[in-house]
Amino acid sequence: MHRFLVSAAHKSSGKTTLSIGLTAALQRRGLTVQPFKKGPDYIDPLWLGLAAKRGCRNLDFFLSPHDEIRAQFAHGHDADVCLVEGNMGLYDGLALDGSNSNAALARLLDLPVILVLDTRGMTRGIAPLILGYQAFDRNIRIAGVILNRLGGRRHEEKLRSIIEHYTDVQVIGAVQEDAQLALVERHLGLMPANESAEAEHLIDSIAERVASQVDLNRLLAITATAVSLPEPTTVPAASEPPLRIAIAQDAAFGFYYTDDLEALVAAGAELVPFDTLKDKCLPACDALFIGGGFPESFLDELSANTEMRTDIRGAIQGGLPTYAECGGLMYLANSISWHGKTQPMVGIIDGVVTMHQKPVGRGYVVLEPVSDHPWHPTPLSNEIGALPQVHAHEFHYSGLEGLPDNTKYAYAVKRGHGVDGKHDGIVVYNLLASYAHLRATAGCDWPSRFVQFARSCRAHPSS
Repeated sequence: MHRFLVSAAHKSSGKTTLSIGLTAALQRRGLTVQPFKKGPDYIDPLWLGLAAKRGCRNLDFFLSPHDEIRAQFAHGHDADVCLVEGNMGLYDGLALDGSNSNAALARLLDLPVILVLDTRGMTRGIAPLILGYQAFDRNIRIAGVILNRLGGRRHEEKLRSIIEHYTDVQVIGAVQEDAQLALVERHLGLMPANESAEAEHLIDSIAERVASQVDLNRLLAITATAVSLPEPTTVPAASEPPLRIAIAQDAAFGFYYTDDLEALVAAGAELVPFDTLKDKCLPACDALFIGGGFPESFLDELSANTEMRTDIRGAIQGGLPTYAECGGLMYLANSISWHGKTQPMVGIIDGVVTMHQKPVGRGYVVLEPVSDHPWHPTPLSNEIGALPQVHAHEFHYSGLEGLPDNTKYAYAVKRGHGVDGKHDGIVVYNLLASYAHLRATAGCDWPSRFVQFARSCRAHPSS
């Protein structure tokens, strides 16, 4: 088995593109690659999963305790290669002590680090940079570096000589500045893989360039380990008949965590995909799940599909248990306005969505469920703190305006923004729609609760 963490000295060093390229190149060698991504992210995992032809998994200190992260990492037990892409720089993180940094994850999972270095404008200064990263934490093993965005062969030769003279770190790759890769990186930053018919072609292009400029044999040699991962604990399958959950999976909506979908299935759900852009009605289902995405990029197409919008609105009005996150919430509102254009949406949430130039809510959130939450156990009172807090994350440029004064909410926001800085989780009929993205972690078993709620609604249709 081979496993390692791909990190960098700072963000925007090209590590995502290189991680995708390494994943695809190794997969094309016939190796089974299990990709992981540190932190809350949907877009990079979509690309990594497509490159690996295997679902990417997220590892997050804010949402999971250490034992749970180890258990999540154990899902790579049957892979030849476990590749973890970090976020930001190797030592960056929210905590002053670095306890939630990429380096902390490398320590926790005993991962050697492959450090991606943006070499633009660098010569001899690369040596103290590497030496400093080694000295800052002697428990971190920087097994090799990949020189990225090189200015030509002479630049590469000079940097190799400097690194060899002053450090004991191996250079395992030297990637030249490439206008094609720069174009790909812009695509990666703007476009989820589920949106693009060209995604496979882009991945092939990245893999070809990376494989020709990174020594994959050397990478495998320095990341080999004889220590196998334990098999992950399996959750017993639900004994009740499957509950059909329609799930929006198309170009507009594709932000779903692999382990969340697995948890829904383990709880007894049968996931039935549908396309909000092309299908004219929902499939036969007992519940509905619309995840995040970029509905603002598909305003015309979503609005034009009046049959689907009408069917969803009628189903929710009829009591269909529904969960929507961020982009799903936006789709269920009266309208979305972006770049001077306003288009009608489903209209089950009596508010209007406006896109802004800067993020409205960004980062981790802490939520406290209140008594109007449809899934949680009924608290002893409606007082804040009557139920355990929920850790989640949000990232939205949109705001929701014009909601009625009597709008019901599922959460009080203790950290983050949510709908209005104080509340999140709009409750209408049997719908819960929030800006927060939940994870199926030890402290937030939302898939099981949602399935149980949907079953109770099916058993008591008038509820």
